[in-house]
Amino acid sequence: MLRRLILASFALLPLAMPCAHADGVKVDEASRLRALVPAEQLEQSAGQQYHQMLRAAADKRALAPANHPALKRLRGIAERIIPFSARFNPRANAWRWEVNLIASREANAFCMPGGKIAFYTGLIDGLKLSDDEIAIVMGHEIAHALREHARERIAKTQLTQLGVGLLGHFVGQGRYADAFNIGGNLLTLKFSREDESDADVVGLDLAARAGYDPRAGISLWQKMAKAGGGGGFAWLSTHPAGKDRIREIERHLPEVMPLYERAQNPHTQKQKG
Repeated sequence: MLRRLILASFALLPLAMPCAHADGVKVDEASRLRALVPAEQLEQSAGQQYHQMLRAAADKRALAPANHPALKRLRGIAERIIPFSARFNPRANAWRWEVNLIASREANAFCMPGGKIAFYTGLIDGLKLSDDEIAIVMGHEIAHALREHARERIAKTQLTQLGVGLLGHFVGQGRYADAFNIGGNLLTLKFSREDESDADVVGLDLAARAGYDPRAGISLWQKMAKAGGGGGFAWLSTHPAGKDRIREIERHLPEVMPLYERAQNPHTQKQKG
């Protein structure tokens, strides 16, 4: 039933722009279903939830101050990755990016729509992540935001509740926001396997362009596999490790290693160009 609703709704939506690049990874165009959920309103809702979370962490004295070494490390990595984000989504140029660190045994990290990034100390310390491995995690989470997986997931979840007839009415009137509830908890939103694979690939590209070794994706998931699902590793519950995931990363290394090598030797590459 959901498949029929989704297919029928395609005819009602504007065409999506293809996401094609001369180098690096190749990804499919983003789903047209995103158009059903207004990006501006979703990003506003995400920003509100993000700052509520930060206030709650601050009340518990768990929010890292700006001079915290681990937070400075995270922000330094983000500063190198973010400049390449618009390659996958031009909206990223207008986002008010934020990076924060929360002291918690929970091992988690995320990037909400609009560029709101948070890491938990349990992930960094629990897995003893290197800068390259942090960049892989951060690139993956940023990729979810850039590829607007939350918009697509919300649309798919609520399509069956609306029905094609009602959807057609709202789309015809240009009133997407009235049709879709975007006030839910974005922190608990779960992505599909396809979304996760997409984020893995785009994240590798972003990290490599920023000068972080994409091969760290292999060591990261090897650590994840050893950690298993216990010990409060919340990130593992939504990002299960496995040999298939590592094989997929290895398959894309030939596409991203040249980006990493170019980032390591920018002067040489300029001379060649």
